[in-house]
Amino acid sequence: MMEQNTELISPTVIIALGCVVLFLCLQRKNLRRPPCIKGWIPWIGAGLELGKAPLEFIEKARIKYGPVFTVFAMGNRMTFVTEEEGINVFLKSKEVNFELAVQTPVYRTASIPKNIFLTLNEKLYIMMKGKMGTFNIHQFTGQLTEELHEQLENLGTQGTMELTNFVRNWSKSKRWLLALFEKSIPDIKAYRSAKDNSTLMQAVLEILEMETNKLNPNYVLLMLWASLSNTIPVAFWTLAFVLSHPDVHKTIMEGISTVFGTASKDKIKVTEKDLKKLLLIKWCILETIRLRAPGIITRKVMKPIKILNFTIPSGDLLMLSPFWLHRNPKYFPEPELFKPERWKKANLEKHAFLDCFMAFGGGKFQCPGRWFALLEIQICIILILYKYDCTLLDPLPKQSYLHLVGVPQPDDQCRIEYKQRI
Repeated sequence: MMEQNTELISPTVIIALGCVVLFLCLQRKNLRRPPCIKGWIPWIGAGLELGKAPLEFIEKARIKYGPVFTVFAMGNRMTFVTEEEGINVFLKSKEVNFELAVQTPVYRTASIPKNIFLTLNEKLYIMMKGKMGTFNIHQFTGQLTEELHEQLENLGTQGTMELTNFVRNWSKSKRWLLALFEKSIPDIKAYRSAKDNSTLMQAVLEILEMETNKLNPNYVLLMLWASLSNTIPVAFWTLAFVLSHPDVHKTIMEGISTVFGTASKDKIKVTEKDLKKLLLIKWCILETIRLRAPGIITRKVMKPIKILNFTIPSGDLLMLSPFWLHRNPKYFPEPELFKPERWKKANLEKHAFLDCFMAFGGGKFQCPGRWFALLEIQICIILILYKYDCTLLDPLPKQSYLHLVGVPQPDDQCRIEYKQRI
């Protein structure tokens, strides 16, 4: 009797076990992770190799392992995405988080604790997005022009200019600036504009005081760092690219002369109407930013996500490289060439960039100050070229491949000789 039951049960058990094995195999296949570059030293992983030349490391890994790959370095899993599906997940998925990915560098820059940053970031972002949005941005034009005129007065009638020096000095002056801001906050709060509108900084302080009044100088420092850390090198690179392309330089100078006339001792006023007549300058800035985009931008994976046939586990840092994305010929033909005219295809009137242009990030937390930064650089370039004849004293340098965060620095000096045009 038992033998008969065994004969009846055995096929059922075998089928059931087979189904379990098949299910586990399919589950394992569905949970397949991207190829991982681990290195051979525990915890450090591929950190030493990555640190030698991070931008080159990323591109070589993409060529070898495909559009999705993971790098294990310094205890972190960093999964890079380089094609459309991965980019869409990076920008749109609700399972990836911006604040948690950037909290550590924010703390290192301005000593803002994690709990305060996570509580306030979205409120501050929404406020700044409104204050510096496309509807309000041109109210800054007059003030920016006046302030930049004053800076140019300090340059004298001739000399040389090395913009990268400012960036190098910035990191050394952080503690001094923090103390200065702490003393200045009462004056910032008390200031009232002619229209009695609160300034951007006052609006930031008002939000901070709802939660804490201990970190005001830290947030002022963070805003200054965010506004200057990339704007200064982009202005430098734009001027260097323009001066190294005589045809572009000539066309820009003709446009400036047409709009403002020949140089004189009078301070010109730059209006929104003037900027629209000098669209080539904006194209040059955007093309410069394309060629000198940040090495990486990042999000943190909160729940497992699928990209192509891979599953990215929670805890990974999801990485996108604007620097290499902007060099993909599928999105930007002849990617290594400085071609401002490619920006004719962008709908800048409706404030839209070219597809796959990611220098300002993307999605929910795209840089809120991007339009202000572009405006500032446009006016800076106009005033410099209106007032001075400029010449590069050195060949256009290549970008350094050592910088992952922010605009790449030049790998050699690039001096600019300037002489007043009047």
